[in-house]
Amino acid sequence: MNVLHQAVQKAGRRLLRDFGEVENLQVSSKGPGDFVSQADLRAEQTLKEELSKARPGWGFLGEEGGQAEGEWEWRWVVDPLDGTTNFLHGIPHWAISVGVEKRLGPDKTELVAGCIYNPAANELFWAEKGVGAFLNDRRLRVSGRRDMVQAVFATGIPFAKVQRKAEFSLTLAKLMPQVAGVRRFGSAALDLAWVAAGRYDGFWELGLNRWDIAAGIVMVREAGGVISDPAGGDGFYESGHVVCGNPVLQPKLREVVAEGIAAAESARGRE
Repeated sequence: MNVLHQAVQKAGRRLLRDFGEVENLQVSSKGPGDFVSQADLRAEQTLKEELSKARPGWGFLGEEGGQAEGEWEWRWVVDPLDGTTNFLHGIPHWAISVGVEKRLGPDKTELVAGCIYNPAANELFWAEKGVGAFLNDRRLRVSGRRDMVQAVFATGIPFAKVQRKAEFSLTLAKLMPQVAGVRRFGSAALDLAWVAAGRYDGFWELGLNRWDIAAGIVMVREAGGVISDPAGGDGFYESGHVVCGNPVLQPKLREVVAEGIAAAESARGRE
């Protein structure tokens, strides 16, 4: 964990400097898109250098750099900048996410640790299997709410050409009359960390990547939460279809998400 903390904080300092330049880029003729892409790449390179130096035999799976070749027993799963659109618009809600994956067999792995760092808020969420989940030095637990009418859930809204808009719309239509609120803050990694911290009562999203969720999966579990795919299975790390929350509300949220997916599939079947 010390290695992990030092790496994300070093990358975070560089991203904070880049974040300070975003406001100037908003009015430039060139536009900020390429700059943010470079910020992404630089952050991942910093993480790769720091983590590989400390653990030279480990594998590396990163959003920007792809998958390192070769056999590995342990692997870093890295998103150097989760919440790129927020970063691009000067919104201080983005994070570095790094999960630790252990190979148990030819086709089986286990997530055993993770770190999600929001440099703009100086919030370092971290978790290790069997040790617990923490925000800086404070132990985390999922919320204790039991009633849907009091619950606040988080999600990600499909945008541009992203698929599954019907699944999202139908799920949201079923969920909103039952709950206190639904939030979309633009960083899946921080959504998972906030579930672990009890700020959200649950979270769902479809089609996420491994680097979006690797660290957050460990965090939610170690904070006492439940995580599954919409059918209640454990294939969410492969599919990216995630529903999580406290033990009372997660099954209720999962049921609504499953109903939304079924309704969307039924509508497509009638077309």
